[in-house]
Amino acid sequence: MPITRHPTALRQDNDGAILVFWGVSIAVVLGLVAMSFDIGRIAATQSELQSYADNVALAAAGELDGKSDAITRATSAATNLFTDTQAFGSGSQTLSASNFTLDFYSTLPGSDQTSLAAGLTTNPSDAIYARVVVAPKSVAFTFGAAFFGLTGATPANNQVGAVAVAGFTQYACDITPMMFCIPSPSFDADNPATIGDMIRMRSGGSGAAWGPGNFGFLEPSTLALDSTGNCAGTGGTGPTLRCVLGAVGSITQCFSVRGVDTEPGQKVGITNAALNTRFDMWSGAMASEKNNPVYAPAPNVIKGIQPQSGGACNWNNSQPTADTAALPRDDCFPGCAPYGDGTWTSGRTTAVTGYVAKNYGSTDPHPSAATRYSYYLAEIAAHGSGASTTPILAGRTETGRPMCSVNQSADPERRVIIAAGIDCAANPISGRATGVPVHQFVKLFITEPVVDNGQTNGLDIYAEVIGRADGNGAGSNGSSGIIHDLVQLYR
Repeated sequence: MPITRHPTALRQDNDGAILVFWGVSIAVVLGLVAMSFDIGRIAATQSELQSYADNVALAAAGELDGKSDAITRATSAATNLFTDTQAFGSGSQTLSASNFTLDFYSTLPGSDQTSLAAGLTTNPSDAIYARVVVAPKSVAFTFGAAFFGLTGATPANNQVGAVAVAGFTQYACDITPMMFCIPSPSFDADNPATIGDMIRMRSGGSGAAWGPGNFGFLEPSTLALDSTGNCAGTGGTGPTLRCVLGAVGSITQCFSVRGVDTEPGQKVGITNAALNTRFDMWSGAMASEKNNPVYAPAPNVIKGIQPQSGGACNWNNSQPTADTAALPRDDCFPGCAPYGDGTWTSGRTTAVTGYVAKNYGSTDPHPSAATRYSYYLAEIAAHGSGASTTPILAGRTETGRPMCSVNQSADPERRVIIAAGIDCAANPISGRATGVPVHQFVKLFITEPVVDNGQTNGLDIYAEVIGRADGNGAGSNGSSGIIHDLVQLYR
């Protein structure tokens, strides 16, 4: 066939050249699409593993409350509460305890780039953080395998894993800033056998080791007050402590269960005067606060005593009434003090010293009320509500309602305090102490006015256990105090 075009013209002809670029571009685009598929599978696997690590760490950290079995419970929660799957990584598709390691730490370094090794602990009381390390998974290349085969390139790292660190802190907010020594490490305020037991809380001494029943205060010198609460702006230890012990409503900010600061309980003249405002009793510096709504008395103030000056309501010198009585102490008192057994049958008899006999005569109006607190509530409910001023007692020296103050709290829990229960044997206290772990925050019903016990700078508070402030039993209801469990991821 004869050549019809000159070679130079053929060389300069660019018809169809774009096809070469299209061919190369399509190859590159298809390669990128293929690689993005593999990269996406790696990213998805890493996301699955990280989500699993986060959930396992949070489950474990949620059990780190400082108790003796905290690590055991945390390990069980991590092992049993969560399973997951990963879709693309090689090996087992189910993620379970065999796929991760779990460690516990007392502290975290300031930088995420610093090793955690210094804080590693096996002590359950020190364990605050849980770290979960998920074993790496290999993600096999699919389209990438062909690309690497054709190009001879070295495959990128296709192993992915995950690490998560979570921690637990419990806070108690708007509580009475008080603490007391529990009888034993096994004390549980939500135990049905404990609810209704009486405690005689006696002010702890200075310089002497505290024992069961001794009480003190939480950070009274540096107490963090609620900036919008009734005690905001009070100055000085005395005025501040009187306010936080006696005022209604939101008072303090939050205390960490992990460690509170304590001071001795020798605040005679402050403690009794402040707490007794709940009983419509006004003495010392609190005498001038009688009609201040911030210190409104409880809706039931039956106490078996009256001011010596009668209608003047001067409580600096009080005397027993002839025809009323306060809720009784446990029958075993004083021999079993400071911890009773919850049996108070003497208060239910028709004997002249009995609560029912003194206040109601021969007929018990609330025979089904098993505890003193339930009896107190029944007395309020039988005469309207906490807001009602209808007399609880008829024809007696006391009406059961406030008679000195013009105010009355509508909240039956006005005579309830929340105190930090501390194991003083495991955490020796002999006065001021810092960073003391709290065993439980306990709701306590004050059964009678706080009194000077006749000892040097000594006070006695008689109270009945209602339950744990953070529990599921009788102590979990009501408005006094709020317990917050904070579980969060740190890494």
